[in-house]
Amino acid sequence: MALAVTSSTSIVFSSSNRTEQGVQFNSSNFQPSDRANRSPAVFNLSQKRSAAVKPLNAEPKRNDSIVPSAATIFAPDVVEKSVEVVDIEKLAKDLENSSPLAIMDKALEKYGNDIAIAFSGAEDVALIEYAHLTGRPFRVFSLDTGRLNPETYKFFDEVEKHYNIRIEYMFPDAVEVQALVRTKGLFSFYEDGHQECCRVRKVRPLRRALKGLRAWITGQRKDQSPGTRSEVPVVQVDPVFEGMDGGPGSLVKFNPVANVAGNDIWSFLRTMDVPVNSLHAQGYVSIGCEPCTRSVLPGQHEREGRWWWEDAKAKECGLHKGNLKEESVNGNGNGNGNGNSAADIFESQNVVNLSRTGIENLVKMEDRKDAWMVVLYAPWCPFCQAMEASYVELADKLAGSGVKVGKFRADGDQKSFAKQELQLGSFPTILFFPKHSSRPIKYASERRDVDSLMAFINALR
Repeated sequence: MALAVTSSTSIVFSSSNRTEQGVQFNSSNFQPSDRANRSPAVFNLSQKRSAAVKPLNAEPKRNDSIVPSAATIFAPDVVEKSVEVVDIEKLAKDLENSSPLAIMDKALEKYGNDIAIAFSGAEDVALIEYAHLTGRPFRVFSLDTGRLNPETYKFFDEVEKHYNIRIEYMFPDAVEVQALVRTKGLFSFYEDGHQECCRVRKVRPLRRALKGLRAWITGQRKDQSPGTRSEVPVVQVDPVFEGMDGGPGSLVKFNPVANVAGNDIWSFLRTMDVPVNSLHAQGYVSIGCEPCTRSVLPGQHEREGRWWWEDAKAKECGLHKGNLKEESVNGNGNGNGNGNSAADIFESQNVVNLSRTGIENLVKMEDRKDAWMVVLYAPWCPFCQAMEASYVELADKLAGSGVKVGKFRADGDQKSFAKQELQLGSFPTILFFPKHSSRPIKYASERRDVDSLMAFINALR
């Protein structure tokens, strides 16, 4: 955490008309004494920490290792009470059509100091605003991977000052990071997928954080990722992580904005005039680590800016791994492409459907009669589907021009071959085979409109 443990911890509560356990506190939040405060009443906790309040990264005591010291905001000693058993299915049904504010209020009411908001430094600042509007005390934590954009770190500071809170930062294990970098380098994820790096820098720190909670609050929305988040409920038993009680079902996950569209989130942020990450103004929508995040173009889906070199169907880092359907993911986090039930796309008399043999022969030719434009695709990929109309129109325009237009389905059993021989990175991948060159040229732009594709061909033929 960002603060150090001492034998005596002072907590400052602003005066208000609300009193519990003989202690007055501000209903919006509390703050450590090193922050600016007004007419504080100071309490010295020199003997022990409350048994009812645990630090965010609390773990069972272990004798065989040293757990790094960490601190969070502690409340005065209170009388420990029994934990309420919550019927999650009934709660989810009751809140299914509720507003984000109502869902947030219910979450904070039921779990108090045993719940925290996961803040990534992107548009989920809306969660903090909703929590602030409830008037209840709330906690916020974030995963500092060590590879965030400078703009994101500045944003963290702005949010702390705006809401007068302390964000509880979780960091990856230094030994694990060192081993990964020494063994595989700083950018191994470009070659073998992002899952391993995310597991070290994000998933394991998150697991430690959640061990100190009974519930957490995320900014997942159904419209964020077509392949993984379309069925996100507003409340669920976390399918992946464990809470402080341990074991399956010991952690509850609230997704207050699951049913809210991205445009509506931004309307809310503008209306409430809250701080936002300056990267958004540069075209970044979904923001993660600097090497794995880039801006998107108008018309592109927000998740196309994350891990863009991988398949579009499984854009998850592991924090919400429960969203991934087992049959659609392999060990590298990429779709396995066995979705044979998906209707084929790019159907046109001017688009040649290339078989494995056909594409192999095309690659081997050093002196072709015609130039070729070929798309490597998967019918289930939403980004392939989105460019279907423009690609078919391109094929119609190029008919009889000396440039043939083809398609090769590169998922499933053909995926390994396409990666090794055809420069497949993510779907769709577009290649141009010149007349007098054996090596195809990859179309690097994310612009897939007819004019952009035609300009690429004209520059090469």
